[in-house]
Amino acid sequence: MDLNFSPEETAFREQVRRFVSENLPAGIRHKVLNGIHLEREEHVQWQRILHARGWGGVGWPREFGGPGWSPTELYIFEEESARGGAPRLISFGLKMIAPVLMAFGTPAQQQRFLPKIMAADEWWCQGYSEPGAGSDLASLKTRAMREGDCYIVNGQKTWTTLGQYADWIFCLVRTDPEAKKQSGISFLLIDMKSPGVTVRPIITLDGAHEVNEVWLEDVRVPVENRIGEENKGWTYAKFLLGHERTNIAGIGIAKRELARLKRIAEDEGRLDEPLFAARLAQVEIDLMALEITNLRVLSAEGAKKAPGPEASILKIKGSEIQQAIAELMMQAVGAYALPYRQTDVGPDYAANLGAGYCNLRKLSIFGGSNEIQKNIISQMIMGL
Repeated sequence: MDLNFSPEETAFREQVRRFVSENLPAGIRHKVLNGIHLEREEHVQWQRILHARGWGGVGWPREFGGPGWSPTELYIFEEESARGGAPRLISFGLKMIAPVLMAFGTPAQQQRFLPKIMAADEWWCQGYSEPGAGSDLASLKTRAMREGDCYIVNGQKTWTTLGQYADWIFCLVRTDPEAKKQSGISFLLIDMKSPGVTVRPIITLDGAHEVNEVWLEDVRVPVENRIGEENKGWTYAKFLLGHERTNIAGIGIAKRELARLKRIAEDEGRLDEPLFAARLAQVEIDLMALEITNLRVLSAEGAKKAPGPEASILKIKGSEIQQAIAELMMQAVGAYALPYRQTDVGPDYAANLGAGYCNLRKLSIFGGSNEIQKNIISQMIMGL
């Protein structure tokens, strides 16, 4: 297995680097490189810049309007985008529901939804977790009863990231309550403007409104908005989660944040402290090892293999590394990292470090908790 980049891939890297440098708005770059919160409009602005270039569906095949990049080219794009200060693309539409639509959607569903995802005309969110069904997702209770050409949906979804912005939500619902846990589940696409949909904010520890609870009360969903077969939704959900866990690894973002950590540590004079320097070196070694693992997964995807249990490895280590970097940033600036907002005390780069640290604690949980991922690895790789 050759993990070196080819001359063509190196040339592609230079092309992406030049595009990001010349087209990314300076205000967005400044915010990303300094860990400052981006507004919805800024995410949409960057997505539309990419769309105008023909890169709206990054990683999508040409038959669905994408540039037809290989998995390695997509990896290079994401690494160079992160390096240049571009925001991480909102994955719910581009990298989660879009692959499901391509693999299992009808031609009508593909034509209806995919172009609007690429153009940032519609924002998606994920309706998986419920108050009693998070890591044990198959225990979900949101019910959908067939009534003619519609489903009547009742239930509650929680931890719905950026649901306050969403136009559509893809939901797992139970259509056969008598079936076994993983059976009897269907996959529905629900218009967030439908009567009976209520979004209520959940304010997190850092004071941010990022997640929500979504209530569904007698929401009518056309049967034509079901993905695939009734009661087969668990199959499509597993397919989607494989892509989500691979994306969570965030190699490019981790590299960018590691560089930011080094700048902060140097300004604070912490690089000469043996214990701090040793921890920083260990994180960098772990990131290098994770990158090699990610490249191996990319090589398998290039051979037309879908992400398997290896995605769980990427999810676990990727989340742990990002959390470790955030923790070291906090340690580097000490008490100046305590406030969640900019203050007149302390260096500018200390602002938002505390909020960022708290926010990244969630990485161990979403996309399937790390404990669940370890079970997957032990069962599917080690045979235990």
